[in-house]
Amino acid sequence: MFLSLVIAIWAALDETATIAALILATLAMPFIAKSLTSRISISDSELRIDKAHIERKYLGKVTVLDSEAMRLLRTRDADPAAYLAIKFWAVKGVKVEITDPRDPTPYWLITSKRGEDLAASLINN
Repeated sequence: MFLSLVIAIWAALDETATIAALILATLAMPFIAKSLTSRISISDSELRIDKAHIERKYLGKVTVLDSEAMRLLRTRDADPAAYLAIKFWAVKGVKVEITDPRDPTPYWLITSKRGEDLAASLINN
């Protein structure tokens, strides 16, 4: 994507614009990469994903999902009330059921490259 943008600018404009676009795109890459990642943190009292958080006492069953199960939960079997902390390019993840009777959210669906580690951290603490 990065290179194709620079080539498109080079084809449409002159070399100065291409060099400027290349420099700006290079400087913007760390910020773009940071905005595309989710920060998952687990403490003794809560699970936090970016700005969303829930107390651990309300976490129910934790299920590690392979690519097929994740695909189904994202599409056909999705619950519209679920909280989705997903990235479209990640194929595996974890489903965490929510047991808070006041919360209409049935589960959190979280994509993670290390779903087994995430599930183990949620279960063990």
